[in-house]
Amino acid sequence: MRKYCCLLVLYILAGGVLAGTGRAENAAQQLKQEEQQRILGLVPDFNTSNILDAAPLSSEQKYQLALKGELDPFAFVAAGFDAALSQKSNSFRGYGQGAGGYSHRFQASYADGFDGALLGNALFPSLLHQDPRYFRKGSGSFKSRALYSMLSAVQCKDDNGRWALNYSNLLGNVAAGGIANLYYPSTDRGAALTFQRALTVTAEGTLGTAFSEFWPDISRKLFHGR
Repeated sequence: MRKYCCLLVLYILAGGVLAGTGRAENAAQQLKQEEQQRILGLVPDFNTSNILDAAPLSSEQKYQLALKGELDPFAFVAAGFDAALSQKSNSFRGYGQGAGGYSHRFQASYADGFDGALLGNALFPSLLHQDPRYFRKGSGSFKSRALYSMLSAVQCKDDNGRWALNYSNLLGNVAAGGIANLYYPSTDRGAALTFQRALTVTAEGTLGTAFSEFWPDISRKLFHGR
């Protein structure tokens, strides 16, 4: 009897190991495909999964995904464009104007994006066992899909595939806003501004996920006439 019990335990353990290996391989394959996704061939869309029941990412893969986006050339182009707009409107006046002011604004803009991605898409998702990706709905009415994409700011999937409150995104945005107080001009620091920045970034994130949700449809109509 003991022999059969031992064999049963070994069988169950082996099945668990094989299942875990299979999930890891699926996650790696899906991640490789996601890292090729771009809007208009330029804008990274790495954090979007077209598979609703995609395999969960390991902590290492979450960091890989976050760094992939922030080390992409487009991230530097976006920071440069944001810095130019900021300089034109004379935002963050403490940075001044000229090349020096632009350099400070560029560094601040890039740091904002980098910190937000690393915290909200890697660190907190790893600690809280949440998936940092946006899972595209892809079907249904415009209203249902728009609402679904907007809710991604406050809901996400955990590593077990269940929907949960998106603590990772919310905490990441607040934490990144807090870190910005270390390099923003003194007139642009403080608790109120930290939460204001976090709210702004969260709202911008909903626009980003809405674009990720509908871009394949837009692309199909624009470039394929369907």
